[in-house]
Amino acid sequence: MRQWISVAKEVLERASMVAKFLCWIHVTDSYLLSSTVVQGASMLPTLNFAGDVVLTERISQRLGKVGRGDLVLVRSPIDPNKILTKRIVGMEGDTVTFFADPHLGDYTISRQVPKGHIWVQGDNMYQSRDSRHFGPLPYGLIQGKVFFRVWPPHAFGSLS
Repeated sequence: MRQWISVAKEVLERASMVAKFLCWIHVTDSYLLSSTVVQGASMLPTLNFAGDVVLTERISQRLGKVGRGDLVLVRSPIDPNKILTKRIVGMEGDTVTFFADPHLGDYTISRQVPKGHIWVQGDNMYQSRDSRHFGPLPYGLIQGKVFFRVWPPHAFGSLS
């Protein structure tokens, strides 16, 4: 009987250790830092079409420390299951001017970014669906600030 008690204690200790580790991973990934694979043409030439692995910190948007020029992950307002990578071009109160359709000419439109919103655009305006299409994004849709590329190895480094 004592043997079974010691085995049960050992199992519980190890299960507890695994549970704590999984909780630590969840908290780290959800609230501090995560890695993300970014693919697509909308952020060319900053990010590769075939895909980059980037590190995203999730503290700045909670503290209001994101601004113009920052690369951010945002939840798509059209399809909430998708996460987009875009650059912030305007903060609340800014007036943003952009080409209505860059394929058709120089006609520009100006919009004011409302309070509590940001204006995001892809670096490749010809291949990006961004605020020009769906308007300003609520600040709450920001998922994190992209700050470092870890893959591919030749492009390893800061994205600031």
